[in-house]
Amino acid sequence: MTAEPAPAESSAPAPRKAPGVIKSSMIYSGLTLVSRFMGLARDLVITARMGASLTAAADAYFTAQAFSNLFRRIFAEGAFAAAFVPSYSRKLAAEGDAPADKLATDALATMAAATIVLTIVAQLAMPWIMLVYSPGYVSNPEKFRLAVVLTQITMPYLPCMVVASLLAGVLTARGRFIVYGLYPTILNLVMLAAVWPQTDPVEAAYAASWATIVAGIGQAALCWWGAWKSGARVRLVVPRLNPEVKALIKLTIPGALASSAVQVNIFISTMLASQVSGMRVWMSVADRFYQLPLSLVGTAIGVALLPRLSQAFGAGDEDDAQAAMDQALVFALALCLPAAAALMAMPVYLVDGLFTRGAFVHADAAASGAILFQYGWGLPAFVLVKILQPAFFARQDTKTPMRFSLISVAVNIGAGVALFYTVGFVGIAAATSIATWITVAQMALTLRSRAAYHPSGRAWFKMARVAAASLGMGLAMFAASQFRPMLEAPLAGFSLGGLHAKEITVLLVCVAGALVYVALLFAFGGLTPAELKAALRRRGGAPAPAEGPATD
Repeated sequence: MTAEPAPAESSAPAPRKAPGVIKSSMIYSGLTLVSRFMGLARDLVITARMGASLTAAADAYFTAQAFSNLFRRIFAEGAFAAAFVPSYSRKLAAEGDAPADKLATDALATMAAATIVLTIVAQLAMPWIMLVYSPGYVSNPEKFRLAVVLTQITMPYLPCMVVASLLAGVLTARGRFIVYGLYPTILNLVMLAAVWPQTDPVEAAYAASWATIVAGIGQAALCWWGAWKSGARVRLVVPRLNPEVKALIKLTIPGALASSAVQVNIFISTMLASQVSGMRVWMSVADRFYQLPLSLVGTAIGVALLPRLSQAFGAGDEDDAQAAMDQALVFALALCLPAAAALMAMPVYLVDGLFTRGAFVHADAAASGAILFQYGWGLPAFVLVKILQPAFFARQDTKTPMRFSLISVAVNIGAGVALFYTVGFVGIAAATSIATWITVAQMALTLRSRAAYHPSGRAWFKMARVAAASLGMGLAMFAASQFRPMLEAPLAGFSLGGLHAKEITVLLVCVAGALVYVALLFAFGGLTPAELKAALRRRGGAPAPAEGPATD
């Protein structure tokens, strides 16, 4: 009698337990909130040192930052989020760690090499690029030269961010969000340390630019450490264009365009802005305000939603995909609509209360506040793009969003030029919001026509109540802004840790507005305590295989 053979061990990887969309989003959002507040502190110091309309250094520095950030968001963040994360998530779920990490290794080598070449070419061609990007600087040789040099200094930040973003994508696919949410903090810390001691605007601009490179190296190193601790084995190799990398590049090119339409639109806007002294700084300050809810809500949910949808579609679970989209949509609007209402209700009050100091004067705050109002009504669209895109990307469809993005860019160019020369500089921001809303409409209608996604009746019910609560809060904050002198009077002469009456009252009004919104949201039935608890619970599933100590 022969012994029966032992059953063969299954080679299929064990299913991974992952946090739900909202819980993952809140992990990322909490850390992003820390980073954004530090970024706010950084910008407060930078604008106080460099000013806006009164110095050439400020425009030149923010030009350098805008140029390098455009490529960072296109190549490092947008492209990898659109193409790499779904591909890596599917391979990780279907084949296990080693094949997925091989894909990440080859992708890292290829994209790092490509962006290094791009960086060198851009640095050599920067004087000619600046003629196109900032034609308004030609009449001011000092500003033009400084903008060229500072942009050349900051461009190597791009390859660092490619490394950091790919490894961050590896972490999110593995359900690890802490390092991903934490690594932007390094940039803020390093730049604060570099700029704080400076007193001369030009020296401050140089210090901030060099600090960008130091921070980029630190960010890449942190993400590498986090990926290694999570169990991923991504290595440095010679670039190889194997079939998998070619397929990834094929997805990356349209995905990069699709993911960064908002950034391309802002880039075009800054070309027009170069004709108005100080406008790049005004736009950057306004950007700081609307980017906070965009990162905390839109980007955070998009980061968590994409791997969740990729896994759902890979398993053929359409019900899970529908539930994830509904949950993400309602949660996103519950957070971004009140933010949009606040930005529209008291834009000048917000900017003046926080930024007016040193070389940044009240006239700069008024101009920046006018721009912020136009971005305020576009904020929900900026967030919705981040929520709707994963519904395409998770199906590995990057071409459809790319078409919509190209239409958005065309609309932004036409509307931006027309409004700039009719209503003034605020027309540039208005054009960006108009173009993004058109993109949202195209995405929503296409998903519905393909029967790929449309909100459920319950989701519409919740969104209507969120909108009502946001409107009520916005009206309350508008009323508070009209009584600003009365609110500041009791605190005249009072100081707390460097904060004076105007800063303290702005913060108090914001806190009061948040409390009013929460009360209205629960009163209108937009959210119940039971729903909040359910959203934060971990999704069911088999335990994750042992991978060593988790860092997140």
